[in-house]
Amino acid sequence: MTTATFFTKWPAARGFAFVAVLLPFVVLSPLALLSGYGLDVITEIMIFAIVAVSLNLILGYGGMVSFGHAAFFGLGAYATVLISTRYDVSPWLGLAGGVATATVAAVVIGAFCVRLGGVGFFMMSLAFAQLLNSGAIKWRPLTGGSDGVGGLLRPDLFGFDLADADVMYLFTAACLAGALLFMRMVIASPFGHVLVGTRESSLRMQAIGYQTRHIRLAAFALSGAIAGLSGGVYAFYNGFVSPDALSFGTSGMILLMVILGGKGSLLGPVLGAGLFLSVKNVVSTHTSHWLLIVGCIFVACVMVCPEGILGFAKKLSRSGERR
Repeated sequence: MTTATFFTKWPAARGFAFVAVLLPFVVLSPLALLSGYGLDVITEIMIFAIVAVSLNLILGYGGMVSFGHAAFFGLGAYATVLISTRYDVSPWLGLAGGVATATVAAVVIGAFCVRLGGVGFFMMSLAFAQLLNSGAIKWRPLTGGSDGVGGLLRPDLFGFDLADADVMYLFTAACLAGALLFMRMVIASPFGHVLVGTRESSLRMQAIGYQTRHIRLAAFALSGAIAGLSGGVYAFYNGFVSPDALSFGTSGMILLMVILGGKGSLLGPVLGAGLFLSVKNVVSTHTSHWLLIVGCIFVACVMVCPEGILGFAKKLSRSGERR
């Protein structure tokens, strides 16, 4: 079989080859073109892209609208910092503890939320997130209150110091790539198909024997774990965490990233995170009223592209093919 025949017969191989060629270019270009502040911005975008990808699992594929996803992001960040600094252990153990803490919290919170649907689900998720945010503010001996808690130093990884901006960027890129690969495996698995089926018709899936509540809870737990990973990487990046990481504003920002990029698509949340934080950084340098301007921009985007950036691009592509 010739190479041309192989790629013609197996479309997936074409996609894999395209990614294999394009991915190194995408990852390494910022290292060659940017430094200092620019590289830090790209690193921050990738951190929030991870948590946006995690929310997309339950929102885009599971149909569960969470208004409190920052709870797992913030718990992952807090646990990473506190375990590492209070118990004087390796930050890597702190990161593992952050992921475990967020996962356990997702199981507990999800057990309540998945019993409800629609308005009840997102109100319950919001209530738990606000409860954790209030606890972070009030429990000053542990969390530092509104001042937050810091003191986490970036660790070494195989002899490379994450304090180096280039190394931190590559580590974050690897985490994002791992999250996307894991998400792709979940979505393509029988579990992913059942999750989408539950989104489309929960009653129908129950009729053929699936425990839809268990499926939704498992998806919620996986989503919380990935969000906890994002929070832990954010703790490495920032060395500090405050109650803002658990706030409704952060949850809304993550939700907006998913909607802007295109929910129900693998790369949509990544594009949404890039657009949101890029616009935020540009506008906030010119005016203190950046929230108003950014809000107007995004309202316009949602009106023009209700299916997100990726959905709009696919629509244009289909229109071009028909012409």
